[in-house]
Amino acid sequence: MFRVDRIYVNNKTFFTYNIKLPKTTLLIIANDIGYFSCRAIDIDVFDAKPHLKERKVVCGCAEGVKTIEELLNAPLVKVSAAAKELGITEGMLVIEALNKLE
Repeated sequence: MFRVDRIYVNNKTFFTYNIKLPKTTLLIIANDIGYFSCRAIDIDVFDAKPHLKERKVVCGCAEGVKTIEELLNAPLVKVSAAAKELGITEGMLVIEALNKLE
């Protein structure tokens, strides 16, 4: 199952993606600037590969979340270098990090 919904955080529009996979669920909250996800996505790859680092992908992930609501309120455990340039840090709640995507 693949589900897409629209949410608003401080009058900013984001899309949520809920993707059911075998034995897990991939959760993502995104807008045109960046995204945050559950731990199922490898954030380190965006800083490790030169051709990806050039893209300045703004992203981060939280772990131990099973719903979009839990993801919104979870602390980030990894963030990309491009996210750090926007003031997004590990330990910041996803909902706080979303406010920096403008």
